[in-house]
Amino acid sequence: MSSTTMTIRVSTDIKEKLDRLAADTRRSRSFLAAEAVSAYVARELAIVEGISEGLEDVRKGRTVSHEEAMSELASAIDTAERDRS
Repeated sequence: MSSTTMTIRVSTDIKEKLDRLAADTRRSRSFLAAEAVSAYVARELAIVEGISEGLEDVRKGRTVSHEEAMSELASAIDTAERDRS
């Protein structure tokens, strides 16, 4: 996998915590920072894509009423509670 260099600014406190984590886990600061950025980007992209899909559903009329959604939810909860008993 190819990589590139990126410079970021963080507070002194965050840098100290990253130093401590790197030492305790025997990983480099660069590795840990790349892992953190990767996880953040994946999570945020999933949120943005979900919102985009939801907006597309609204534009295309693929929606249900609040009452219908709540009724389905209540039914699923009732079924789960019965199955647990």
